[in-house]
Amino acid sequence: MKHIIVGTDRLHSNSQRMAEIVQGLYQANGEAVEIIEIKDIMKGLVASPQYGNVTDPLLKAATDKVEKSDGLIIITPEYNGSFPGALKYFIDHLRYPDAFEARPVCFVGIGGMFGGLRPVEHLQQVFGYRNAYVFPERIFVMNVWNHFKKSDSNPDGAFQDQLILGLLMKQAKNFTTFVESLKTARLHALTK
Repeated sequence: MKHIIVGTDRLHSNSQRMAEIVQGLYQANGEAVEIIEIKDIMKGLVASPQYGNVTDPLLKAATDKVEKSDGLIIITPEYNGSFPGALKYFIDHLRYPDAFEARPVCFVGIGGMFGGLRPVEHLQQVFGYRNAYVFPERIFVMNVWNHFKKSDSNPDGAFQDQLILGLLMKQAKNFTTFVESLKTARLHALTK
């Protein structure tokens, strides 16, 4: 199973809304994909020691999911020119090197004018350092808040940008192929 990591602890975030959209696209492709919400494990992040010595049960369940995941889809907003500190702190709680070594990962950046380009590039450095397989098709959603605005024509504030939805679907299909290819070649973390 693949896992989507919502890269912020903000309540009712656009990252969480985007994660639900991405989850729906994978499900439409016939895949079960589970969402890991950092906001749900914040107490454990503060209370547990880092680097795989997790004691909090909710945080332990989340870190175990990462280590057993076929692939990780990271949805990250841009905070202060990078990715949120809560996401970095979650990463620091994962076992080294087990969590990311030979694990496929892809990214969806959301933000303002640059659509989360900077946090995705920073995360690519982190995951590259941890020897993950970084999938090269990245998606950047500019001015994300405009995509969820309620209006007379969109009373629910549903995401309706067909270009971005098409790019997300293409990423989902291609990431699935990428993950399966790594498994077939026995290069994947779960097949080594």
